Amino acid sequence: MFGDRIQRWLCRSCGLRFSDSEDIRRAWATFEQVERIHTEPLRTEGGLVSKRRICATEPNGVINLAAEVQEKEVPRGSEAEIKGKMVEYAFWMQKQGFRPTTIIGRTKLLKVLLKRGANLYDPESFKDVIAKQKWCDGRKGNAVDAYSTFLKMTGGTWETPKYQAIQKIPFIPTETEIDQLIASCSNRMATFLQLLKETAIRPGEAWVLTWIDVDLVTKTVRITPEKNSNPRICHISSTLASMLESLPRTYGNRVFSMPDRRLDNFGNNFRKQRLRIADKLKNPRIAQITFKTLRHFKATLEYHRTKDILHVMQKLGHKSIKNTLIYVHLAEELFKDQQEYISKVAKNTVDACALVDAGFEYVCDFEGAKIFRRKKY
Repeated sequence: MFGDRIQRWLCRSCGLRFSDSEDIRRAWATFEQVERIHTEPLRTEGGLVSKRRICATEPNGVINLAAEVQEKEVPRGSEAEIKGKMVEYAFWMQKQGFRPTTIIGRTKLLKVLLKRGANLYDPESFKDVIAKQKWCDGRKGNAVDAYSTFLKMTGGTWETPKYQAIQKIPFIPTETEIDQLIASCSNRMATFLQLLKETAIRPGEAWVLTWIDVDLVTKTVRITPEKNSNPRICHISSTLASMLESLPRTYGNRVFSMPDRRLDNFGNNFRKQRLRIADKLKNPRIAQITFKTLRHFKATLEYHRTKDILHVMQKLGHKSIKNTLIYVHLAEELFKDQQEYISKVAKNTVDACALVDAGFEYVCDFEGAKIFRRKKY
């Protein structure tokens, strides 16, 4: 109060608060003085209007004041100190073996919450700020994990809020919509999207792809896994191989970017191109396509084509089949009423092998040729 920390007192009867010595002396008022004290008019002290009163509850004048509980002010720390803690936090996670994407994501979340009013040293303030955000429960859960990791570093504890992500059915566009998007993007972006479409790898796995991992002779790419998934080798089409071969090798050993560039910036560029294309084609569904959408599309297509959940699991690099089962339901719902087919004729072994690689199924022989078909997607 006025720059000084003082002890204030609380009347147990009326709830008013007092702080100066005169009020404390009034606390010893006798029962006969109560009426006069309660009807005492307003008085002025140093320009401040005061209407203080003490309620003596017993005739013998027993004091009825109690020390008011003082709220303990939690220090927020200077801006330089908080920046230093964030650097220390990132380095601590690196020493603990966290992946770079996890370190960047959790540090970024803490900085956002600090900017929106959270106190790094007050867990309750973090709870309040997280609860007020218009985020989905999954993102709030990520924020809780980020701060829990910080408290683990500093030796602090808190009562962890419970946020459980709601699993949603992913959006699956048609193959035509995906091809329209790819055809309208820049060369580097189109190649990146075509790679995601054909291999069903994660965006982060494609982002760190090196030229050593690309074999244009056998038309395969070796995938360095993320999120503790399995490593794998994916076959690519002649079209994608040509697109990769035409890319300028301006990023050293990396295919799509220098090692110090972040996927977030590339994603922002993709969203700008996507919105422009969706507006040009007057198709708002294209604006819903993300990098991960192409992984969902390929997984759904693979299960519909093979009906082999273990094949899809291996294709995606999953270690648990529980993560793959969602594509069974997706394929059954999306292709439930699918009756249209594309038919092709193979007159020799080369044509037949090419059709099988493209997902066509053998139907029968007719007039010395082989008939293949594939459902329209």
